[in-house]
Amino acid sequence: MENLVDLVANNQEFTPLIRMFIMLTLLMFLSTAVFMMTSFVRIIVTFSFLKSALGAQQSIPNQVLTGIAIVLTIFIMAPTMNEINESAVQPYLEKEIKFEEAIEEAQVPIKKFLLNQTREEDIKLFVDSADIDKKELTRENLPLYVLVPAFAISELKTAFQIGFLIYLPFLLIDLVVSSTLMSMGMFMLPPAMISLPFKLLLFIMVDGWNLLIKSLLLSFS
Repeated sequence: MENLVDLVANNQEFTPLIRMFIMLTLLMFLSTAVFMMTSFVRIIVTFSFLKSALGAQQSIPNQVLTGIAIVLTIFIMAPTMNEINESAVQPYLEKEIKFEEAIEEAQVPIKKFLLNQTREEDIKLFVDSADIDKKELTRENLPLYVLVPAFAISELKTAFQIGFLIYLPFLLIDLVVSSTLMSMGMFMLPPAMISLPFKLLLFIMVDGWNLLIKSLLLSFS
């Protein structure tokens, strides 16, 4: 990826065919950027925990959860994208800056977002493991190949913490239902069949979707 950016930066004139090839190559990495450099990871993992905790694997389609996660990702990342557009994309389109300068300007808001959501321990892990000069290294000039994996594992930890809190009330319902059925001698009746309506009732009574989405949005503020 970096070699491709350097190639474009050092060669300003390309034929239409070469430009199309470069554009298609960049689009190949678009999905990776969406997954690993945005809020998508935390949101989709949290939704997966919710789906498992409710025991509604067949009732909630994965396409719906993925769609909601993408919409929320666009909403959360909108300020960062607007900053990239104003500081890098528009000046480059108006030929005020070169492509190399546009890439450097675009990295500033991206790094700002990643640093705000990444734990110092995770950054230190990859800085210590990377073969880079650490004497003049600061948070602002961290390379993306160090910052992105640190951000990814920080997002996973945060999502697992949220998932643990989601599981607790539903686990309590499962324990109560299982104990009740066992005391009544109904060993052949699946507890999940009885606990699911109670889980859904609890989730509806506390306005679960609003509470969950609000918590996710606040976690990025």
